[in-house]
Order: sequence, then C-alpha cells, then structure tokens
Amino acid sequence: MTLSAPNHRRRILIRHARTGLGVAALGTWPVLGQAQAYPGRPIRLIVPYPAGGPLDQVARGLAERLREPLGQPVLVENKPGAGGNIGADLVAKAAGDGYTLLLGAVATHAINPYLYARIPYDPNRDFTPITRLAVVPNVLVMNPERAAAMGLNTVRDLIAWARRNPGKLNYASGGNGSAGHLAGELFKSTLGISMVHIAYAGAPPAQLGLIAGQTDLMFDNLASAAPQIRAGKLKAFAVTTAARSSHFPDIATLSESGVPGFDISTWLGLFAPANLPTAVLDLLHREVVRALDSPDMRERLSRMGADPAALSAAEFTRFIQAEQLKYQKVIRQSGARID
Repeated sequence: MTLSAPNHRRRILIRHARTGLGVAALGTWPVLGQAQAYPGRPIRLIVPYPAGGPLDQVARGLAERLREPLGQPVLVENKPGAGGNIGADLVAKAAGDGYTLLLGAVATHAINPYLYARIPYDPNRDFTPITRLAVVPNVLVMNPERAAAMGLNTVRDLIAWARRNPGKLNYASGGNGSAGHLAGELFKSTLGISMVHIAYAGAPPAQLGLIAGQTDLMFDNLASAAPQIRAGKLKAFAVTTAARSSHFPDIATLSESGVPGFDISTWLGLFAPANLPTAVLDLLHREVVRALDSPDMRERLSRMGADPAALSAAEFTRFIQAEQLKYQKVIRQSGARID
C-alpha cells in the first residue's frame, strides 16, 4: 500500500518521537540509580584537629561502625589548624552530596564564629547538621593540697573564699578562647566574682601547672582530668554540665552546688555541607545513631568520659543556635579575641 505524503511524514515523526523518548528514558536511569544507591563510593570524614585526639578517636570508631551498613569505606582525614577552622572550611566548600562529612565540635560551630575576627565559613549557612554525637563535661578541679590549705572542700567554700578575697583567685586554661577559659568566664559572670585568668599553651601544660601548685583551679576536660582525679592528684569539685556524668556520678554539678543554670560542655557533632538531600540526611542520621548505640562505640566514648548524645537533625540545629547565643555573650564579656 502506498502512503500519502502527509501520512508518511506523520509516521516518521511518531517513530522519531518514540525513539527520542526511549533515549531520554534510558538517559535518566543511571542518574536515578545513583541517587538511590548512595553511597556509591568512599566517604571522606574530615577531622579538623590532629590525629590521636578525642575527635579523631571518635571519628575512627564511627568510621569502622559505618563501613558495613553503608557498604563503603569511611576514610578519616585529619585537617588541623586555626582552631578547627581549616578543616571546617574544607567541608563547607565541598559538594552537598554526602561524600564529604565533618566531625565538628563546639569550637567550630559555636565558639570560633565569635572568638576569631574572621572565619572563612558560615557555621549555619554552609552546613547541614546531621546529629550531635557525644557530650563531654568539663570539671572544676584543684590541687588537693592547695584546696586543703585554703580550707576549700566544696564549691560553696570556693565561692565564699573568692568573695572574701576579690582578684586573689586564679584559674588556668589551655589558652584564650578555650573551653576551659570560657567556662571560667561564665563562672565569674554568673556569680559576680573576680578571678585572674592564666592562659597556657594548651590544656596539658595547664593541668601540669595546676598539679604542681602554680595555679589555683581549672575547668578541665573530664576525659583528661579523670586519671588524675582517680590518682588523687586533682580534687574534683563539680562538673559543668546540667546533669551529672555517668562516669563520675558522685561528682555534683555546678548547678547543684550554688551556681544556678550553669551548663557548659565539649560536644561533638556530625555535619555535611549545605543542601544535603533529605534522603541522604535520613540515611546517615539513622546509621550514625545506630553506631553510637553499639557496645564498642559506647566503650570508646566511656574511655573519654563522654556519653552518647544523639539528637535529630532539627534538634541539633536548635541546640547549636542556643550554644551560639551563649558563647557569643560569654566571649563578649571575656574580651577574648583572635585576629
């Protein structure tokens, strides 16, 4: 049968249209497959602090636990410098596809934005908070011999002594803007007392100076102070968190000891760059929370004096905002600044 010209042209157009739709459909399959198969390659987990530290230990434990459920290796990379700003900035500028993550902390997202004159990232705009991982209390400690010589057995004794002797009490920290420094500043401002800040080049030498009797007190990280407390080289007065530590349940909180509402801790959290797809966020949150609940991660955190403290992504975002407001005020009052 001979086709008329119009019918012939119509059949050619229909055939081409079908072919084009087929090619277009085939072209979408790999893209859809990739989106559904996340992760399809190894994931980088950036730690913005040196290897061997608390964040690095948590990151490596988490990487081990995530490998099997995600079906891909999680590669830990240490990118230290500028108080955590260098590593955080690397992640802030990465693609929001879930293949570059940050193990951040209170410093990178709540302290540094107000402590440094300039930082290269926006802690809110440039990241997707996934979950808080753990909370580590600080602990108010003294040299036991010095405390005995001053007649100090409790936090209330310490407060009374400071009020009778304004400006004569000093406290050590690992440096300007460190967690120990800011805890001391909040302690001073909450109580309206005067203490002299003595900054060391890091928390370990500050602790050694305290043990040697060079300073009066310190708000030390519980993980580093715990061995010295157990050995009797440091006297623990109170932890700085709202709740008692599960590792030292006999040590009261500052709130229980006459410093109402006091709550400062070192917390760790997992972040991705901004614009992380919701499906990827949900997957990572689910598997990370499951990993935190595993016996080996709980043991790893316990050795650091830390407790698992997962939050939903929305809860973590609100928590960070509250922490930023707190530290903005404390840093402004302290005058701490790094140019």
